[in-house]
Amino acid sequence: MMRYSWEEFARMMGVEPQVLENKEARLLKKFVDDLTYPSHCKFCQGLDLSNLNPVHHPSYELTPACNHDCIFCYSNVAVKLGNAPRPGYYGWDNPKAITVSQYGEPLLSPRIVEVNKLLRERFPDARLDLQTNGSLLTEKLWRKLDFDIVMISLDAASREKHLAITRADTFDRVVNALKIVGSDKSVRSVVRTIFMPGINDEDIPKIAELAASLGVDEMMLQPLTIHELNVERLRKAGLDFDRAESIKELLKAAMEAKKYIDVRISGCLLAQLKRMDALTLFGVRRVAREVAPLVKRERMELK
Repeated sequence: MMRYSWEEFARMMGVEPQVLENKEARLLKKFVDDLTYPSHCKFCQGLDLSNLNPVHHPSYELTPACNHDCIFCYSNVAVKLGNAPRPGYYGWDNPKAITVSQYGEPLLSPRIVEVNKLLRERFPDARLDLQTNGSLLTEKLWRKLDFDIVMISLDAASREKHLAITRADTFDRVVNALKIVGSDKSVRSVVRTIFMPGINDEDIPKIAELAASLGVDEMMLQPLTIHELNVERLRKAGLDFDRAESIKELLKAAMEAKKYIDVRISGCLLAQLKRMDALTLFGVRRVAREVAPLVKRERMELK
């Protein structure tokens, strides 16, 4: 039995084959191939595509409370649905990285310094990441903290837009927090930004430029997950739901930010994109809808 390539078969049928050319697709593919995984995502199970049920690396949750009320927030949804994790450590022995914290604003807790020290002593070899909105970070508090990576959320480049997204007039304080961590080269400083097309597209390169000017090392640009309880708020704010599911749109936003800062996208997503060919990458979409966030790690008592 003879086998023919599709080009050979086409010529046998009297048709000269043509290769579909898409310069934008090839540009996106090169951009993805060159992207580095986020510092925060190192050691995360989601980078291993052979793992069919990956979980985020461990976290220590301090409080589900927050002084922001962001229109996209999954933690807010968890609180409303009554499934936010109670304070404590969610993980296992001998972790390589621990996040403080994934729910709520950790700097609201009076135990932040105590827990930071506890984790250093209990897990001396683990990388410690702080995830915060930055609005409560001061020079005085910073001198008491000891983290390896600090991720500060900022999704707007102006006080007005920040207020519309977070429902809190804290833009100047968040910028000051970026300045504090950006000037401390003993830590890896990251501005964490959610891509919300129709709401903050034009802000993303401005956030990147602002963060870079403050000495911030990295931008972690994340796609939006649309939780059902947030749909109406996002719609009123102007979210383009169709573009929010487009990988191409996310990558184009990242390319604009890359002009100013070391931009990276979510590691578990990037691991999948790196395996795709240019045309698949150009048209692929992600399922952005979700009902409620879940913690897949068990709570463990620290002694």
